[in-house]
Amino acid sequence: MDIFKITEPTAPKVPIIISSPHSGTFFPDDIKSRLKPEFAERPEDADWFIQTLYDFAPAMGITLIEANYCRWVIDLNRDPESKPLYTDGRVITGLVPLTNFNGDPLYAGTAPDEAEIAQRVLKYYIPYHEKLEELIEKTKLEFGSALLFDAHSIRKVVPGIQKEAFPDLILGDNDETSASQEIIHAAWEVLKDSGYKATHNTPFKGGYITRNFGKPANNVHALQLEMAKTNYMDAGETKYDEQNAAKIREVLQELFTQLIKTVQ
Repeated sequence: MDIFKITEPTAPKVPIIISSPHSGTFFPDDIKSRLKPEFAERPEDADWFIQTLYDFAPAMGITLIEANYCRWVIDLNRDPESKPLYTDGRVITGLVPLTNFNGDPLYAGTAPDEAEIAQRVLKYYIPYHEKLEELIEKTKLEFGSALLFDAHSIRKVVPGIQKEAFPDLILGDNDETSASQEIIHAAWEVLKDSGYKATHNTPFKGGYITRNFGKPANNVHALQLEMAKTNYMDAGETKYDEQNAAKIREVLQELFTQLIKTVQ
């Protein structure tokens, strides 16, 4: 299986790339066989159906890149040296997670050692990040600037991160450093007036992808949007819900309409 899938725009291209590093659910057989069966069959920390939720984007001129492998194979949104993104007491899952977000061990068999982790970095992590860099540079060369939009979702309640339920929408820009003020303002204006409960940089301010690639002084901007899975899935967070999804897709389409105007 390919490391990632790229969907090219079907309308005139705009300088926006949507990255979905956590929507993959596939495991190589040698890894799947060592995971606890319940986790191997249903990786709950995956960003389920994000690629479906955002499938309107190519018709707006946006390029999509999505990971095919599950984040439990390797987390593409973590520091390659496993430096923690947060230090506030929440459960921190590493570059190659050994637990889920609630601290439950993933492996029934032998957990990966340092040598195996290094192999996964070479096989899965580096190709995705090199492709992101290539897409950004190509876009910047063509338009003079580029916006990388990192799309994520999470269960409504994850006690290992915080006891209370998450907001519906969480805009992250590394404390307003990963994108220009104009781009941040355009995004936040749409989200705060969307009718959904939205927060800015709390409790997530962007993962490694946002923090690493967002360099507004160099005309490369990055935003992360985290959202509750209940926005587009059923109440049990197991199935895609067309009615829920239709509502949030309207918000996302308006969000990208404003971002296109601003970044261009």
